[in-house]
Amino acid sequence: MFVLSAPVPALEDRVTDERMEVYRLSTEAGSDEDAIQTASLAASRAAGWVVLDGYHFRYGYQRHLKSSGLRTLLIDDYGHAEHYAADLVLNQNICAASSLYHRRESYTRLLLGTQYALLRREFLPWRGWRRDLPTVARKVLVTLGGADQDNVTLRSIRGLKRVEGVELKVKVVIGPANPHGQILRQAAAGSNIDLKLLNNVTDMPRLMGWADVALTGGGTTCWELAFMGLPSVVVILAENQAGIAAALDHAGIALSMGWHHGTSEAGLAKAVVDLLSSRDRRERMSRTGQELVDGGGAGRVVEVLQANFMAPYVRDANPIAGQ
Repeated sequence: MFVLSAPVPALEDRVTDERMEVYRLSTEAGSDEDAIQTASLAASRAAGWVVLDGYHFRYGYQRHLKSSGLRTLLIDDYGHAEHYAADLVLNQNICAASSLYHRRESYTRLLLGTQYALLRREFLPWRGWRRDLPTVARKVLVTLGGADQDNVTLRSIRGLKRVEGVELKVKVVIGPANPHGQILRQAAAGSNIDLKLLNNVTDMPRLMGWADVALTGGGTTCWELAFMGLPSVVVILAENQAGIAAALDHAGIALSMGWHHGTSEAGLAKAVVDLLSSRDRRERMSRTGQELVDGGGAGRVVEVLQANFMAPYVRDANPIAGQ
């Protein structure tokens, strides 16, 4: 069961398509009342685990669930809570470190690093796949999160439309919570390059397999791109992405452009075109990415949960943030 504090139609459709139940709370995410309602609901379903995903679930919230006799797994990005009382803390990022969680209970176990990267199940059939690497590449995938409130997608489209001397083929994924659909459609109209806008994408692995280079945010999509061996230009869209982008750049898996507000249309386009034209660099990025993310992360987490012979139960406050 997925318990949500706010309606997110695209996510709810995905969850119900997977034959899982959605339950909406009528209280503020992370509040005392939220903790009371969630604990009561979990108890009524005889849930063995509550999985928390969101920045609202701080120490007091975790303690309430623990005092209610529930085992808890907290999905975390960068050590945001003042203290950790969950049984398990999962940070799937390349920059995850135990030093982020020195304020934790003695029983709290840490699951750190990309070996625990939670890929969607549609990626699993692609395990072991290797991409073709053309000498001069042309295909670009733009995917900048579920919301992209700052509309970096528009900046990317405008920059790529101005590229000359390269016959680009561009596919732009508009996330389910993106409020800029109309202006993006206007920007894409009359393009001098082969540019398509895509909504409600259900087969991201195939799109990533099609592309030669991705332009993306520094969220969880990075682990899907690494798994698919897709070289990437990364833009930081939120604070929790800064460490990820820097670590990916340092490891040679992606090129970090830094914070979005420091990037220009021309700068984004140049970074993409330069990467398209360098086969050797793309080959190194592709190989290193697939070595980093092997697709077994979700299975490893499930093994930890099942070691206690209890069924997982999911509580998600804001499923779109950081996607």
